[in-house]
Amino acid sequence: MNVCIVGTGYVGLVSAACFAEMGNNIICVDVNPKVVETLRSGKVHIFEPGLEDLVKRNTEQGRLIFTTDLGEGLAVSEIVFITVGTPCGDDGSCDLSYVDAVAREIGQRMTSPKIVVDKSTVPVGTADRVRGIIADALEQRGESIDFDVVSNPEFLKEGDAVNDFMKPDRVIVGTENDDSAQALQVLYGPFARNREKLIVMGVRSAEMTKYAANCMLATKISFINEVANICERVGANVSEVRAGIGSDSRIGYSFIYPGVGYGGSCFPKDVKALIGTAAENGYDARLIRSVDEVNNAQKRVLSDKIKEYFEPQGGVKGRTLAMWGIAFKANTDDIREASAIEVIKELTALGMTVRAFDPEANERAREEVGHLDGLDILDDQYAVLDGADALAVVTDWNQFRDPDFERIKRDMKAPLVFDGRNLYLPERMGQAGFAYFSIGRKPVK
Repeated sequence: MNVCIVGTGYVGLVSAACFAEMGNNIICVDVNPKVVETLRSGKVHIFEPGLEDLVKRNTEQGRLIFTTDLGEGLAVSEIVFITVGTPCGDDGSCDLSYVDAVAREIGQRMTSPKIVVDKSTVPVGTADRVRGIIADALEQRGESIDFDVVSNPEFLKEGDAVNDFMKPDRVIVGTENDDSAQALQVLYGPFARNREKLIVMGVRSAEMTKYAANCMLATKISFINEVANICERVGANVSEVRAGIGSDSRIGYSFIYPGVGYGGSCFPKDVKALIGTAAENGYDARLIRSVDEVNNAQKRVLSDKIKEYFEPQGGVKGRTLAMWGIAFKANTDDIREASAIEVIKELTALGMTVRAFDPEANERAREEVGHLDGLDILDDQYAVLDGADALAVVTDWNQFRDPDFERIKRDMKAPLVFDGRNLYLPERMGQAGFAYFSIGRKPVK
């Protein structure tokens, strides 16, 4: 099929590369000429395992083309995906200005029937909004061209997005148009060879499904973090509690890892957006609002432990913290809403020096917080340890799971670790001579 994809972020670029891999002809549009030139060379501007190989191969074989000209994509494509950003505003609402702009240009430049697919995460009712914008633009041109607007929410995990797209649990399509549903079924057919995975529903139900799914996962994370905080106060071990409840098939083990809260581009934004949507429609989403409140508090748990430990010794001012991990989770360079950023800001504001390392997110962190006094971002995992008063582990990269503990002890002033991801066993850390503080488990002092 001939497909145009507008936007080259995680969703747009992964979708474009995976559709092309299945033999489709894809024109991917981005307004940034530098990004387009980078992609044309077969390189990608975001870190996502396996993505660069797909982009390079399909670009070389002519199935994947990048351009800044939406008209070029519209001229040859039957289906147009909108995958631009929908950032969260200061009030928690979803900023649809980029979606609106794309819809307007589609209406201004389309010359043949189109299926327009909302794949950006958007509030309920956005498909109707996009339909109205396109129709108004066509009316201003004096044109009457058939089109449909479909909702097709994405369910990709950053760090495993290519695999998620290639082997989806489900593909949600929101439309009342049988022809549109059939076209999407053909497009997604190669990704669902072993069973039917396409679920067709109403447009607004599809839009709601995306928010409901992410809010459910965020709820599980905030729930286990709440339980972890209670465990610390009653002398229970959250790792044992997790094993006990996760074995229940109704609960399961996924998304019940205690830690320093969720971050990234999806969960924080989508939780706030659904709270806002509920409020706009006269409903107080108390449970979802609590999920957000718990998560905001959880991002301060690690820095609170560090401050509490050093308080009897005169506080954190003048001390040095080594930090492993800046990205909001492993296998991505995304630092949006990352807990590490909150820890860095809070502790450096109190006069603590933070030396941080991340396998992929260093450059993005330098752009975002590199100006902060007291922050030094290094490109060597062990270099950050030199003379540090403590080590904080904030992101669960595999290379942090079994480090050289003897070297850690040798390079630091004191064997002190604050583990925000529960990567290590308290018993082992105690035997190795460390003071060790984790989430929801008894500290080793």
